[in-house]
Amino acid sequence: MGLMGNLRNRAGLVIIVIGLAILAFLLGDALQSGVPLWAKSQNQVGNINGRSIDYNEFNAMVEQTALNYQQQMGGVETPQLKNFAVQQVWNQMVSQELLNAEIEKIGITVGKNEFNDLITGPNPAQQIVQTFTNPQTGAFDRNYLSQVITEAKNNPQVRQQWDAMLEQIRSQRLAEKYSTLVASSLYVTALEAQDEYTAKNKLANFKYVLLDYSSVNDADIKLTDADYKEYYNKYKNLFRNEEETRTVDYILIDARPSSKDTAATLANIQNLKTQLAASTNDSTFVSVNADSKIPVTYFKKGQLSGALDSVIFNVPVGTVVGPYLSEGKYEIAKVLDAKFSADSVKASHILLNPAAEGGLDKAKAKADSIKGLLAKGEKFETLAIEFSQDPGSKNKGGDLGTFARGQMVGPFEEAAFNGKPGDIVVVESQFGVHILRIEKHIGNSKIVKAAVVDKVISAGKETTDAAYTKANNLHSEINGKNFEEVAKKHQLEVGKAFRLRAMDNTLNGISIPRELVRWAFEAKAGEVAEQIFESDEYFIIAKNAGISPKGVQPLEAVKGEIILGVRNMVKARMLKEKMDNALKGASSIDQVAQKLGKTAQTVENIVLANPVLPGVAFESAVVGTAFGLQPNKPSKSIEGNQGVYAVQVLSFVNPKEMVESERKTQQKQILSAKQQRAWGAVFKALMDNADIDDNRIRFY
Repeated sequence: MGLMGNLRNRAGLVIIVIGLAILAFLLGDALQSGVPLWAKSQNQVGNINGRSIDYNEFNAMVEQTALNYQQQMGGVETPQLKNFAVQQVWNQMVSQELLNAEIEKIGITVGKNEFNDLITGPNPAQQIVQTFTNPQTGAFDRNYLSQVITEAKNNPQVRQQWDAMLEQIRSQRLAEKYSTLVASSLYVTALEAQDEYTAKNKLANFKYVLLDYSSVNDADIKLTDADYKEYYNKYKNLFRNEEETRTVDYILIDARPSSKDTAATLANIQNLKTQLAASTNDSTFVSVNADSKIPVTYFKKGQLSGALDSVIFNVPVGTVVGPYLSEGKYEIAKVLDAKFSADSVKASHILLNPAAEGGLDKAKAKADSIKGLLAKGEKFETLAIEFSQDPGSKNKGGDLGTFARGQMVGPFEEAAFNGKPGDIVVVESQFGVHILRIEKHIGNSKIVKAAVVDKVISAGKETTDAAYTKANNLHSEINGKNFEEVAKKHQLEVGKAFRLRAMDNTLNGISIPRELVRWAFEAKAGEVAEQIFESDEYFIIAKNAGISPKGVQPLEAVKGEIILGVRNMVKARMLKEKMDNALKGASSIDQVAQKLGKTAQTVENIVLANPVLPGVAFESAVVGTAFGLQPNKPSKSIEGNQGVYAVQVLSFVNPKEMVESERKTQQKQILSAKQQRAWGAVFKALMDNADIDDNRIRFY
């Protein structure tokens, strides 16, 4: 295999996983060249400060990111995983574009000599070291680096790979410089260090009296427009939308399985239990009848559901156990074998891709040839680097590390655990043909081979039809004006989801289809959806109850969200008057409590840095007031989170004086914390001033 192939495989993960976003930015304009303006506009996922994001470019990154997550976590792609990938790629693009603009504006550059040092200098960039480290020796291979640089001058394909890596290194260096510039602008004074030390170590012991908001009945509170306006003006900055959102009213019509569906599933699994006991081809039986289709394989303790796990290790081979109810499904299992085996295996492999080798037969023949070379004394690590098509292990000489049962695909796992240390075997799996070297077996415990059949309890046709008929009848009665009235008539509740974002997938924690979100962003305020939406458990009737643009929301848009806060504000007004009357003429907190018919509560060792009243609530205003009082004198009334308070300090316990070395340590700790938060603050500021058009909802 040539240098280009080695470079591609050695740098594959780095370039794809870490550098893909940067590469997309660098090549973006080239990819879009020749595309008509109208087509660009129609195919735009978004626009970041004038930089349009093409769908094809964006989606390629999403697909790669989703694939990476899928490989890391196992299993198949799910809507949740895809949505997470969409969000990650978008965030990456936004942050990269905003950072690039700042770097260009400030004038940060990477000089020629500096850049050369990052490639061939005494301390090259991490990407260079990682890509050109010899897996056998663990040493950085400068000769190999020189070979690639030479070949890149003559081979366009190698040059493309090499240039992509160079641009990634340059971008990384620019980002580091910007980050260093921001971090270097921060400082901490001696006074700040002293204040934080005091806040964490000075102790307050005090008494308090609480008039809880819950002591006033909600029914006795009549909220006025002036009350709402007062609360809104006080907390206006809390009602800022970082992006355009929707308020959605919705009615859920339950379509979850009924008791009849549960009984039918139980009857079905009991029938399957009889058939499984008589089965002579258990793998086929599982693939035909099981919902989860768990492969027939060996399991160790803890790999199956709790009910099955507690039984199958204690019954004779041939026994069929269950059914057991577990997480919405019934399970049965047939015990096929039991033995003791290694808990984990240390192994290496060389992976051949049949498609790249010209077919399965040719891949197997090549695997046999490689096995023959190994038998003649060739080094496994050398052949892995040359032939393996697994980018995750080839740079390590094929080393897979140590893995337990359940981490590898079935045929590969069986070969690894059933063979002996030192064995080299050829194994086929869905990923290709493996030359597997078993290096070490670790531990020994009982394992059981089992055929597991499960049936998910799902809503039957009768249940689904009944729920849909109910939803359809309800929908036919509803319009934008009688939404709540019709729901109440049918004894259903109207849910309200505030600030639904374009890329959300839930309404107050309930999973919803993307079609509902798209509709909400296309519909007018007050409009009821013409269609009935369907989730896994509900039919959903939805109404667009409001459109909230980006920025500070008007009072009317947030009125429904702030009812509790406004009500507590009005209660606080009433309770403060009551507390103030009790404070008049009182010389101690106990006298105040007596007037109110209460007992003053004592708290000890409270620190300003953690303003919590034990067993009550987080009360920063209350604790802050206490630290500003002189001992043995009642405070004024204090509006807190739980109610209205009055406090009286009994004593303070001052910490020991901070010596110079401690002060410097404290300054360093505070500075480190500031620097860690700095990029988040900078990014938020950049976001607040950016012109970002997010059209992802059109495509995802």
